[in-house]
Amino acid sequence: MLCIANARHLEAPVDLLVKDGKIVTMTPAGHQPPPEDCKILDAAGLLLFPSLIDCHVHLREPGFEYKEDIASGLTAAAHGGFGAVMCMANTRPVNDSAAVTTFMLERARQSHPHGPRLYPFAAATMGLKGESMAPLAELKEAGCKGVSNDGRPVENTELFRRIMEYAADLGMIISDHCEDPWLARGWLMNESRTSGLLGVKGQPWTGEALQVARDVLLAEYLGLPIHIAHVSCKEAVDLIAWAKARGVKVTAETCPHYLLLDDTALEGYRANAKVSPPLRGPEDREALRRAVRDGIIDILATDHAPHAPHEKDGTLDEAAFGFTGLDLALSLCWRLVEEGVLGEADLHRLWSRRPAEIFDLPWNGFAPGDPADFFLWDAEANWQVSPETIHSKSCNTPFAGQNLRGRVKHHWLQGRQLF
Repeated sequence: MLCIANARHLEAPVDLLVKDGKIVTMTPAGHQPPPEDCKILDAAGLLLFPSLIDCHVHLREPGFEYKEDIASGLTAAAHGGFGAVMCMANTRPVNDSAAVTTFMLERARQSHPHGPRLYPFAAATMGLKGESMAPLAELKEAGCKGVSNDGRPVENTELFRRIMEYAADLGMIISDHCEDPWLARGWLMNESRTSGLLGVKGQPWTGEALQVARDVLLAEYLGLPIHIAHVSCKEAVDLIAWAKARGVKVTAETCPHYLLLDDTALEGYRANAKVSPPLRGPEDREALRRAVRDGIIDILATDHAPHAPHEKDGTLDEAAFGFTGLDLALSLCWRLVEEGVLGEADLHRLWSRRPAEIFDLPWNGFAPGDPADFFLWDAEANWQVSPETIHSKSCNTPFAGQNLRGRVKHHWLQGRQLF
């Protein structure tokens, strides 16, 4: 039996009692003495968080292990406070067969037998080519928890409808990368004054909003759920809010970088700020902050997309899209807490409760019997983002070199201390 004494949970001092991988009680600090056979760890005022769930990561294995592999990705997840991650299917080979899913899950078990847990996404179409549906029943049986063509939006609306229907019959949620492939062709960043000054091709917000509109209209017509991935523009927020007001079964996510940065981060042709969808304007950032706070955007996700240094060190047009995120996410979100944009309870909702509800995953609400997945957060810790201070293989992030506040001090999964 384990007792975490003198922790702080949502501003209140608490003691947490854990046995056999489950929560026994969470009580006011000092309310009752711990059992005699209990191992006691004095948290000394550190913050107690439920383990986080990231519903959008790219772990690169199989096929791109030089960027990241499942072992290094899950290590980064653990140190970032994540007890579970959902990995996208754009590997090589693509996760469009049970063999690939089984390989991913076995690699996770070998490298992290006690977690973090891995939940693969099934490819929506064979090879992510958008031409024919992947064998979703086979993929679910192998262990996939969701469906996505992330990185290559499904252009064929009739095919996308059939995928929605078949996935719903299997109890699987589709997470859609919303991007009109014609308006989006050849872009490097958001279409804006900044892109004009830099003289580079931009993607207009309509490239995202048009496909969000398609998805929510299909979801309404069919009466089926849809999840919108990495929302980046205020018009997409408006469409999601409109759909929710009509009772459409739509949920949505955004990422910490869209809440903290805008497209001026690319001034000077900074390739580390190149991401898909692109960083938008200040008005989009503010709209997303409001949407996250008010629940229009249901969850946060990292869209962890590691790349090797040579893939980001070239010119803006040559650089790969994407940021590493698992090590940084909660520290970045802590800025929003310090700014008063979000509170601790919001972080619990956005990173734990709602992801679990949407994708039907276990989570810890600190009720008796809940899985003992939790960590202690040192809100005063200061650290600098560098390849030496993160656990991912890659450090492709516009926050590289910056000082952040807050780090995970200790992490437990199913009552077992990882570090």
